[in-house]
Amino acid sequence: MDSIVVQGGRELNGQIQIAGAKNAALALMPATLLSEEPLTLTNAPRLSDIATMTQLLQSLGAEVTAMQDGKVQVMSTHGAINTTADYDIVRKMRASNLVLGPLLAREGHAIVSLPGGCAIGARPMDIHTDGLTKMGAEIDLRDGYLHAKAIGGRLQGAVIDFPFASVGATENIMMAATLAKGTTVINNAAREPEIVDLADCLRRMGAQIDGDGTSTITIQGVDRLGAATHPVVTDRIELGTYMLAPAFTGGEVECLGGKMSLVAAFAEKLDAAGIDVWETDKGLKVRRRGDRPKAVDVTTEPFPGFPTDLQAQMMAMLCIAEGTSVLEEKIFENRFMHAPELVRMGANIEVHGGTATVTGVARMKGAPVMATDLRASVSLILAGLAAEGETVVNRVYHLDRGYEHVEDKLRAVGAQIERVQGI
Repeated sequence: MDSIVVQGGRELNGQIQIAGAKNAALALMPATLLSEEPLTLTNAPRLSDIATMTQLLQSLGAEVTAMQDGKVQVMSTHGAINTTADYDIVRKMRASNLVLGPLLAREGHAIVSLPGGCAIGARPMDIHTDGLTKMGAEIDLRDGYLHAKAIGGRLQGAVIDFPFASVGATENIMMAATLAKGTTVINNAAREPEIVDLADCLRRMGAQIDGDGTSTITIQGVDRLGAATHPVVTDRIELGTYMLAPAFTGGEVECLGGKMSLVAAFAEKLDAAGIDVWETDKGLKVRRRGDRPKAVDVTTEPFPGFPTDLQAQMMAMLCIAEGTSVLEEKIFENRFMHAPELVRMGANIEVHGGTATVTGVARMKGAPVMATDLRASVSLILAGLAAEGETVVNRVYHLDRGYEHVEDKLRAVGAQIERVQGI
């Protein structure tokens, strides 16, 4: 397996281009199943998860062509559709469940394996299936597969009240509702930028959607959707990750394509921690005000709150902050698995259930560490940037699921970092 080797102590200066959002693209790609006409995505990220979704869509009968070195994805599902999403592909990635709604909406039936992904806690499918059931689907679980069928051959509009604001379930129901008969109302809908991005794409295809970005989304079903070209929104998690880089090392980094509206709650915490963030005509610039960050308390929340996908990276920064910080994880259980690895580097962290208390140290030391999931991987790399000596981050196969060419981007702003095969 590949490893990332980091030599710490180098100040970072320069520009980093932020890619299109992984989580947005993984919802946008299944939308091609809703139409027989082409869907073209620009600003697509070049990640292993995108390759997995491509493989899944192709197995269902879609034609997927990557252009401009993968930054443009052209998709078309104009022929016969296979309505079975096989375990061998779906197990690799949680977002594979997003083919369920589109397949049901277009074909009236689907068989979809329960999905896989990072081991960061339970993310049950029942909120997805309960919503589709209210729309007239019969769904049962057999041998690890969801067998779904629309009663009468077509989904029906319904009022759906989510018990919590699930991003994936909002996306699945929203796509399913575009071709359903009548009006669907999603209450307690997720409000993330990726939801708005999906709604924008679906509207370009001819869908009638209102209220995205709020907690109530209304979709008026139509008989068919058409062709569209849509730019994938900037990845706010990659943006936040690279915004943290100069907080570890000093220096000044400009994140090209960044927008404050994507990371407002995160930027507020950075300001409280002594990190300046300001908008430019190209993106966001970031600079640490003092020699070390300041301690700050963090609670993860659904958008527009502090993102759970930036919690690991923030914890790594707070390991070298002045004072004691408390991080409370309210989205996923088991999401402090990076803490013991940071402790190996000299961090002072105590974890009790969903709360971690971090007392900053003046300096961490490089060490061999092991990545446990996608965001943990990059948090250890960031910690290595500030540590004395060499840090070797092992098992980084998770990393390529969510960050394209991370070592190239950091090296371009002054980091001493390389990928080593086979360690």
